[in-house]
Amino acid sequence: MTDALHYLELTDLAARLKTRELSSLDVTRSQLDRINAIDSELGSYVHVMAETAITEAKAADAELARGKYRGPLHGVPIALKDLIWTKGVPTAAGTTLHRDFRPHEDATVVRRLKDAGAVVLGKVQLTEGAYSDHHPSVTPPKNPWNPDYWPGISSSGAAVATAAGLCFGSLGSDTGGSIRWPCAANGLTGLKPSWGRVSRHGTFELAATLDHVGPICRSATDAGVLLGVIAGHDVNDPTSLLDPVPDYLAAATHDVQGLRIGVDAAWNSDDVDVATHRVLADVIDVFRTLGADFVDIRFPDVTDAIADWAPNCAVEAANAHEVTYPARKSEYGPVLASVLEAGRALSALDYQKILLRRLSLRGRVAALFETIDLLLIPAHPFPPITLAMIQTLGEQPDLIVKLQRYTCAFDMTGHPTMTLPGGASKDGLPIAFQIVAAHLDETTLVRAGAAFQRATSWHRRHPSLTAWRQQ
Repeated sequence: MTDALHYLELTDLAARLKTRELSSLDVTRSQLDRINAIDSELGSYVHVMAETAITEAKAADAELARGKYRGPLHGVPIALKDLIWTKGVPTAAGTTLHRDFRPHEDATVVRRLKDAGAVVLGKVQLTEGAYSDHHPSVTPPKNPWNPDYWPGISSSGAAVATAAGLCFGSLGSDTGGSIRWPCAANGLTGLKPSWGRVSRHGTFELAATLDHVGPICRSATDAGVLLGVIAGHDVNDPTSLLDPVPDYLAAATHDVQGLRIGVDAAWNSDDVDVATHRVLADVIDVFRTLGADFVDIRFPDVTDAIADWAPNCAVEAANAHEVTYPARKSEYGPVLASVLEAGRALSALDYQKILLRRLSLRGRVAALFETIDLLLIPAHPFPPITLAMIQTLGEQPDLIVKLQRYTCAFDMTGHPTMTLPGGASKDGLPIAFQIVAAHLDETTLVRAGAAFQRATSWHRRHPSLTAWRQQ
């Protein structure tokens, strides 16, 4: 299979599988061969499920030959972040603590993917417990655009595999930016759904009220397809929402004529680098040409949300790890251990103040969406980030604040966001932007993202693996 086919959008591949122009078995074998050939350098997969993937691909081809069509994921090879339970398959969540854990059941999202006919290629790498750093024994995935640059956290394995043509889409999770940062770093489209839109049953928990499971893809349409399959109420997750799941694929065909897009010019430009600011200006021009209307707004101050995110996450993570920490403290890496210690030390009074500030921000953001349909913001305020820069994060608290400036607030409020590539740095690396919608309005994200991508080609750029492998 040529690179052109490895880099097909999920929906394009689905159309060829449906007409049987391509077979799922051939595509799956080709993906497995590609993983075997290049992923030893990239390090995106932690466990390849070759045998079951072949079985699932054969079953998909047999059903398609009989005229049984399960939908646009039928026969499509995808990857799963290794905190998502897969029955009988090692699921370690980036830890050594759980390296021998083999779940007795599939996560709800995995069951829904399989019911839709998807082929699961394997499990992809993540940071320890889905927090900010890898366990010292784990080699982090490499950015396929340039190995000297950050691939994002913690869904970096999912993004690297998708960007490098080692799957046609993947599932990640986002607690503070972990779908959005990897998508920004790897030139992909990611969708962090509303909190509760997707069941978390069968996924390792970092912070229950902040965790979101969502798709990492090559296009907004692809993201809509994946979300449409995994979304919806689940009796096994009482926090999953009862609201019906819209037809996101249909929404991807709509234009943006008259859509109200809010822009806080001060927030989007204060201490934002020139390249990122230029990308935002170009994005505005595209949407304006497509018929969207722009509204000047003042976004609520997120200073408290950024400061509150870490202790909020720490308390919930300490609760999630209560059985094994501190009882098995020696098996934890230093970063996650320090977070759990901080969470255990926070007082109930301080935690309650955080919760009240969260509720206040959620209400103010909800009120803002009474006047606009979308919010346009950066993914982060600087151009692509080098590994050298990321390694100084612990010494630069201001840099951490800047990194989280446009992401963690929407985990705190639970609003859905989509990250899309919108330009490139002077070195040719992707630069992304975000659009944010009202609670449960992922339809508008898919609609606007697809319209933008029909008018641009940033999402069709792919890394030159040959170029960086020769460095």
